Amino acid sequence: MAITLTDVAANRIKTYLTSRGKGVGLRLAVKTAGCSGMAYVMEFVDEADPNDEHFEDKGVSVFIDPKSMIYLDGTEVDFGKEGLNEGFKFTNPNATGECGCGESFTV
Repeated sequence: MAITLTDVAANRIKTYLTSRGKGVGLRLAVKTAGCSGMAYVMEFVDEADPNDEHFEDKGVSVFIDPKSMIYLDGTEVDFGKEGLNEGFKFTNPNATGECGCGESFTV
């Protein structure tokens, strides 16, 4: 499987990278945290790690460390705005539940 981005998410990431002025892509990972056990982590990548899984979608490079890959494989990343809040949203087929805010999940 792979990690995919919606058009809106890809455009948002490209905008962030352009305004930042450097970076080769985005790293997506998980960490133990949040009310449901695991939380999504997103950070810019200035230099690729050779151990990372690498995916290209809609002109954006996405990097995932091997430990996070088992939790994220097949995930679609979207970007949305609801009222005053905006942010990335994850549709993760590996998640068996998630908290109300969507920032953490259970497998």
